[in-house]
Amino acid sequence: MQFQQLQYFVAVAETRHFTRAADMVHVAQPSLSQQIKALERELGADLFLRARGNITLTAAGEALLPLARRILADADTARHEVQELVQLRRGRVRLGATPSVCTGLLPDVLRAFHDRYPGIRLLIEEGGSHDLVRELARGALDLALVVLPLPSPSPALTTVELLREDLVVVSSPEAPAPGGPGRRTVRVADLEGERLVMFRHGYDLRELTVAACRAEGFEPDLAVEGGEMDAVLGFVRAGLGVAVVPRMVATRSGRGLRVTPLARPGLHRTIALAHRSDVAPPRAARELQRMLLER
Repeated sequence: MQFQQLQYFVAVAETRHFTRAADMVHVAQPSLSQQIKALERELGADLFLRARGNITLTAAGEALLPLARRILADADTARHEVQELVQLRRGRVRLGATPSVCTGLLPDVLRAFHDRYPGIRLLIEEGGSHDLVRELARGALDLALVVLPLPSPSPALTTVELLREDLVVVSSPEAPAPGGPGRRTVRVADLEGERLVMFRHGYDLRELTVAACRAEGFEPDLAVEGGEMDAVLGFVRAGLGVAVVPRMVATRSGRGLRVTPLARPGLHRTIALAHRSDVAPPRAARELQRMLLER
């Protein structure tokens, strides 16, 4: 008994027609008929009653059909499981993230993922949440780490909250402390009159910081604007101004910086893991997703 013969038998049983069954399994009708006859000889019983224009299952065929379906289903499951394992030995994961998340959250997780699955290529795209959502929607990314709430919420995306992170103020130790000397915390209102080093347009942290300043009744005074995370931190170290950054970034990249927490209620941001709702991420991407959620 051959696996292919069971496929042909199930096709005929479901269509009750040899020609249509042959079309279904992409084989010539005479070849299909020969394989069915060979299967019947192997089993020692007719599987079909063949009347003109009418194909029905015999008692033997009725008994074989659920078993054949189960064998085919188990084979398909086995093939799928092997392919899943192969995907974890080689392949790629396309991950989008905001630059601050790349700096703060990702290095340790990606190192652990790479140690476990060294054959998987990691393709990282940095961008603002708006850009990352667009790339997810067009299928250019498997997963994305975005800041909630999304600029344009989409029912086509599934998001899972990953963490809620405090923002802090960083400044040069050589410059006066924001809010005055000896302050252990500063308020957003204390940033009025401070020169700020500001991220480029489209950067989630820029929008959050500007909105917080306006909520306190003032426009931020920008000393330098337009940089990415590394540039902003470098400008602050050089004493050009202060910046509002995630605590995780300040902890990891804050060498040479004064880090001052914001007084309660402070400022926070929520990081979420997003993927398309209509397409399941590849196996390797799902494994990275699991590691991020369990970090």
